[in-house]
Amino acid sequence: MSSTNQSSVTEFLLLGLSRQPQQQQLLFLLFLTMYLATVLGNLLIILAISTDARLHTPMYFFIMILSFTDVCFSSTTVPKVLANYMLRSQTISFSGCLTHLYFLCVFADMDNFLLAVMAYDRFVAICHPLHYTTKMTNKLCVLLIVGSWVLTNLNALLHTLLMTQLSFCGDNIIPHFFCDATPLLKLSCSDTHLNDLMILTEGTMIVVTPFFCILISYIHITCAVLRVSSPRGGWKAFSTCVSHLAVVCLFYGTIISLYFNPSSSHFAGKDMAGAIMYTVVTPMLNPFIYSLRNRNMKGVLRKVLILRFPSKQ
Repeated sequence: MSSTNQSSVTEFLLLGLSRQPQQQQLLFLLFLTMYLATVLGNLLIILAISTDARLHTPMYFFIMILSFTDVCFSSTTVPKVLANYMLRSQTISFSGCLTHLYFLCVFADMDNFLLAVMAYDRFVAICHPLHYTTKMTNKLCVLLIVGSWVLTNLNALLHTLLMTQLSFCGDNIIPHFFCDATPLLKLSCSDTHLNDLMILTEGTMIVVTPFFCILISYIHITCAVLRVSSPRGGWKAFSTCVSHLAVVCLFYGTIISLYFNPSSSHFAGKDMAGAIMYTVVTPMLNPFIYSLRNRNMKGVLRKVLILRFPSKQ
C-alpha cells in the first residue's frame, strides 16, 4: 500500500468541451481565434503604453500590467486545449495538472488584485485630484504590483501544496478543459476538509477583500461626482472609470455566478461556460474595452499601427 500522501494516479483525463469530431474542429478554430485576439490585442496595449511618454501615468501603467496578466492568464488554459484537439489526446500528468492549477490561481488572483488597485487609482484621481501626483508615486505603484504578486503566489502555493497532500486512487476523469480545484477535490479519495476550509476562508478572502475595496472606492467616487456643481464636469470625471467598471462587472459577474452559488445549482455545462467567460473571453475583451473608450489610447494605437504597418501609396 502507498502512503496517504502518495498518489496512485499518474495522469488525469480532461474531457474538454465536446467529444464530437465536428464540434471539436469548430471549438479549435474558435479558441484559436480568441487566443490570437487576446495575445495580439493585449500586446498592442503594452506596446502602445510603453512607447508613448504621454501614457506613462499610473492608470496606464496598471492597464499595461493587466494586459500582461491577461496574456499569461489565457495562456495557462487555451494552449493546452488547442494541443489536446490537435494531438487527439486529453491526458495531463499529475505534476502538470498541479502546475496548471498553480498558475491559474496566480493569474486569476492577480487580475483580482489589479482591478482593486486600479479602482484605488481612480478614487485618488477623482476624490483627491490636487494630491494625485504626490499620492500615486512611482514607488507606490511598484509596491502595489509587487505586493499583489507576492500575495497571489503565496495563495496559489498554499492551495497547490495542500493538493499534493491528497491521494487520488480511483477515478481520474476531470469533466473540464483545465485543472480547477473543485473537480480535483471531488476526485480525491482523501479527507479534503482542510482544502475546503482554506478555499472557503483564505480563498474567499482573496476574492472578497479586493471586491469590497472596489465597492468602497466607487461609493466615494460616486459621492464626489454628485457633489460636482456641473453635470458635464461630473460625467467627464466619471467617464474615466467606465472602462474599468465594465471589466469589473464582466470579471466579478462570472466569478460570483461560478463560485458563489449553491452546489445544487452547479452543472458541468454551466460551470464550463462560466470558466470560458473568465479565462478566455474576459482577457480577450479587456484590450477592446480599454482602447475603444479611451481617446488617448485610440490615438496611440493608431500611431503604432501606422508605424508598424504603413499603408502603400
